[in-house]
Amino acid sequence: MSSEQILRAIGASGIQASAVGLGTWAIGGWMWGGTDEQASIRAIEASIDAGVSLIDTAPAYGLGRSEEIVGKAIKGKRDKVVIATKCGLNWHSGKGNHFFDQDDKPVHRYLGADGIAYEVEQSLKRLGTDYIDLYITHWQDPTTPIAETVAALEKLKASGKVRAIGASNVSTRDLEHYVAAGQLDAIQERYSMIDREIEGTLLPITRRYDVATLSYSSLALGLLTGSVDPGRNFTGDDQRKDNPRFSAGNRQKVAALKQAIRPIAERHEASMAQIVIAWTLAQPGITFALCGARNADQALDNARAGEIRLSRDELAAIDTAIAMHLSQMAA
Repeated sequence: MSSEQILRAIGASGIQASAVGLGTWAIGGWMWGGTDEQASIRAIEASIDAGVSLIDTAPAYGLGRSEEIVGKAIKGKRDKVVIATKCGLNWHSGKGNHFFDQDDKPVHRYLGADGIAYEVEQSLKRLGTDYIDLYITHWQDPTTPIAETVAALEKLKASGKVRAIGASNVSTRDLEHYVAAGQLDAIQERYSMIDREIEGTLLPITRRYDVATLSYSSLALGLLTGSVDPGRNFTGDDQRKDNPRFSAGNRQKVAALKQAIRPIAERHEASMAQIVIAWTLAQPGITFALCGARNADQALDNARAGEIRLSRDELAAIDTAIAMHLSQMAA
């Protein structure tokens, strides 16, 4: 791994990974207008070669497609990566709480012990590995007590199939229940320059209990890259189609932010996306920033952010620009 990449701990698990992580939702294709397997594999390989060790995936990303692609890309490189995948969204049992339909299949939130035991074997098979570094409950299941879920995860940990335990999309109450039930190593939550709610809710709790935080949508579905032209149209099942967050007005605000932080970007010879990721990693309580990439160029651009160290003055200037240009964005 590049000595310049920031390495951080996943809670008290003893596992370290690159602060910049590769998120693979888009690689699964679902809600992103399809996928190009070979380009996706090259993106993963480029990330690893650039020192990015943390790779985040989930069964729900294309009904297993993302995990399969990750598995192909890491073949022969398992010792170089820290794999995070998830459980709790299943389309095989019909148990739990109906959440959505994907490819005409009903997907349920279910975190019962039997569901977790089944799902982990499917993920191991798709990923081509015999252990998962960080196993995360994807969305919370209102039909199963958290204590039962944690007991099932602890059992997997004792068996060696899972090395660390995480939870995603939790409320403060959920988080308190998790830490009371066993060792929780990480949470994964939406966080970016325009999604900062967890600063006042979850992050004070994670800091208290030494729980790592993985931010997802760190670039706000690509909006904060500054490369989404105001006139661009999204088609097909791309979730950004008709999303008010991607209004022409919002894109113009991001363009104004890009202009405001240009001197900082130029000083570091960095893209706007790299500065956004570096800013994210500098925020108190944010341990890892997950960033999606669909090709090698995007992957390398994201990886470079892990080498940028913003000064206190630069962070203050970015905060001022955020307050000026992003505070009134449409949600």
